[in-house]
Amino acid sequence: MDFLFSNSIMKRIFIFSIIMMFCTPFIAQARISGLPDFTELVEKNGPAVVNISTEQKLSKRSKRMPRRFQDIPEDSPFGDWFKHFFGEEGEGNRGEGNGFGGPNRHAQSLGSGFIISKDGYVLTNNHVVAEADKIIVRLSDRREIEAELIGTDERSDLALLKIEASNLPAVKIGSSEELKAGEWVLAIGSPFGFDYSVTAGIVSAKGRSLPRENYVPFIQTDVAINPGNSGGPLFNLDGEVVGINSQIYSRTGGYMGVSFAIPIDVVMNVVDQLKSEGHVVRGWLGVLIQDVTRELAESFEMKKPHGALVARVLPKSPAEDAGFKVGDIIIKFNGKTLNHSSDLPPIVGVTKIGKKTPVDIIRDGKRQQLAVIIGKLPEDDDIQMSKSSPDKTTSKRIGVVVSDIKDDVRERLEINGAGGVIVTEVKNGPASDAGIRRGDVVMMINNIEIRNAKHFKEVIKKLPEDKSVPVLVHRRGSPIFLAMKVGEE
Repeated sequence: MDFLFSNSIMKRIFIFSIIMMFCTPFIAQARISGLPDFTELVEKNGPAVVNISTEQKLSKRSKRMPRRFQDIPEDSPFGDWFKHFFGEEGEGNRGEGNGFGGPNRHAQSLGSGFIISKDGYVLTNNHVVAEADKIIVRLSDRREIEAELIGTDERSDLALLKIEASNLPAVKIGSSEELKAGEWVLAIGSPFGFDYSVTAGIVSAKGRSLPRENYVPFIQTDVAINPGNSGGPLFNLDGEVVGINSQIYSRTGGYMGVSFAIPIDVVMNVVDQLKSEGHVVRGWLGVLIQDVTRELAESFEMKKPHGALVARVLPKSPAEDAGFKVGDIIIKFNGKTLNHSSDLPPIVGVTKIGKKTPVDIIRDGKRQQLAVIIGKLPEDDDIQMSKSSPDKTTSKRIGVVVSDIKDDVRERLEINGAGGVIVTEVKNGPASDAGIRRGDVVMMINNIEIRNAKHFKEVIKKLPEDKSVPVLVHRRGSPIFLAMKVGEE
């Protein structure tokens, strides 16, 4: 034994092993004690979380994918993966037991919700109660009460319910504006029908924009969310509701580490309008926008990409009245800076209708300010256009074949004015590299409006070499800017 300890290194190893053997449990306990304790939060707020079930006649049931997903392009990376928590069947579309038997039978669904006032107002997702003939709210004391639907808002996926009861436990409403990435959050809901299940995680990001969800800047979290959590509350560590769990990103239909919640600031704005008016009114600017990429920023002589690039100004819109032009880059709206184009719709949506609002833009490389009087968002703000195949005219310098647009085609494509050309063929070259496709309608190049095919060739000849220029095209009914760099003819 003395021989073994004669080596000083062996002695040190032996002593260190003894120390670690006794200290490891205490070190682990210290690490655990550094994590938040959610028990008090759950005990206090759990009773305000409810389970929501619905019934509907099968004759009313749609077996198709919900409308909000039908228009997502098939080649979109989100096309197959973005589902509400019950996938294509959706809460409100899942049959129970022998529910597929006949027209007099009912389908049932399960979701979550929470009480926001002691007199019985309950919040949940619109897709949880959509097309329901009967909505049942089950409280923590196991009472089941039929709810009245006060109002819904499909654009934000929110529904406000009312149950006849008093002295109910209610949640405390917080602020999603003050929420920060990295902050702990907790969800309570009924995943797969398991009532009052609690999961926790952190805020991954704020202001996320999802396909066809223009008016909601989602909160992204890594909180475990599964079918049945829809409409449930998202709490901060102070026990305040900061969001409503709404969607997940999944390749399996279950939780994969990415979930989304509607910010409570957006929610309460909708609640106030549903209570007072029964429907939601949003502000409207009247522009179609896109992100500014690095290449587009270079073509517009910007130091870095930011803001919302105006690809189209809708006729008879507040933007047209205020003097907006295609190619303007909106960098600030009502004093709020825009980093991405997705930042603009939520800000415009909550702006008071009729309010004169300052808008900072970049036009022709110079910063200026416009004043716009915000209008009311139309019921259907989608713009549809068609395709066509015109005659051919060739421009070799960029490798593209275009032609003039006939009057009947122009009317069918809903193209305003007399300008523009249609792309009939794309060859290898700058046009192909820029992403121009057959069927695109080229409306503007390097901030010059294209009058016809002849003018198109003249503009192309005068373009600078080895410098990116912006190209505005209409594609499948939507305007989009592309950055194109041309060489010698």
